[in-house]
Amino acid sequence: MTAPITIIGSGFAAYQLVKSIRRQDNSVSIRVITADDGHDYNKPDLSHVFSKQQQVSDVITLKSEAFAQQYHVELLTNHQVTSVDAEAQTVTSNEKTYSYSSLVFATGATPFVPPFAGSADNRIMTLNSLKEFERYQTGISTSKHMLLIGGGLIGVELALDLANSGKKVTLVEPNTTLMQNLLPEYVADKLTQALKHNQVVVHTEVTVTELNEREEIITAQLSNGGEIKADSVMVCAGLTPNVALADKSGIAVNRGICVNTQLQTSQPNIYALGDCAELDGQVRAYLQPTLMSATALAKTLLGSPTYVSLPSMMIKVKTPNYPIQVAGITDSKQVTRWNMDIDATGIIAKAFDEKETLIGFVVTEQKVTQAFTLLRAL
Repeated sequence: MTAPITIIGSGFAAYQLVKSIRRQDNSVSIRVITADDGHDYNKPDLSHVFSKQQQVSDVITLKSEAFAQQYHVELLTNHQVTSVDAEAQTVTSNEKTYSYSSLVFATGATPFVPPFAGSADNRIMTLNSLKEFERYQTGISTSKHMLLIGGGLIGVELALDLANSGKKVTLVEPNTTLMQNLLPEYVADKLTQALKHNQVVVHTEVTVTELNEREEIITAQLSNGGEIKADSVMVCAGLTPNVALADKSGIAVNRGICVNTQLQTSQPNIYALGDCAELDGQVRAYLQPTLMSATALAKTLLGSPTYVSLPSMMIKVKTPNYPIQVAGITDSKQVTRWNMDIDATGIIAKAFDEKETLIGFVVTEQKVTQAFTLLRAL
């Protein structure tokens, strides 16, 4: 009997791969091993759970047992994979060894939490999974004032959602502007104005140096000498790909698990997908690259080697009070010139390189209707 295709992880990437395989083949054996409960859910929905007053059960689209039955998979929940033997083509989990025909790392990423001095480091929350939402939901729902550390994409989305749910929110970002790696300064300033209009207090060019707790109140000391008192603290400072198991197993890793254009790692019959994978020196922790990669990898695993080709893709910033869509290269460090069309309905900001080639764009408010036309041009 042929050993099953085995997937480590049960997040968005893992389950998109399962669904892609099943669209093409309903008989091949699939085993999913996950340290979590294995429920199917849409992680981007976590950005809206507070304004929608949702519970954990509202976010789950398919319970683990139902998922396993619907997609005909052997699902091992609450199983931690401790080792991979690439030569024997086996994995060990919960002290039991399992054979595989192909192995896929879909181990995701872990929120990066910088070190803080002080007594309140055990009060820090993150929100990158259903498990974290379940763990911190009560603490967040009872908080009246939340401090968010990190003004990137996730920090901005959560700050606005928490504010829309009626909470006082303070956002601290060490860079000079919010979402600095995605937005030109002018657009970032307009985003900051939109957040402030929705009662979010924004501090840029400042860091939190210390977190202390006294009588349930957390006091954050700032690098500029100021301080912020809040009921709870959430860190949104980026993600670190989960590569420890791959590294331990002799698989090449850099920032993520290194893969080629067929998503194969440095070991035969072992692949990586999603937030843990690094392709062409980049970890693309967004939905569209993961969807396209899952589709291609499913074909490869079923015997039709398929290259992953990722075109320019759209990023929709989930800030309904100030809609933004981004595509291509928009990091100002890589942009030679910005061309901006600004009026009362929004902004179209086009990014050009030194050859005057369009390499990216940002559109806001009502101008987002022009995003797909610009994407075709890109």
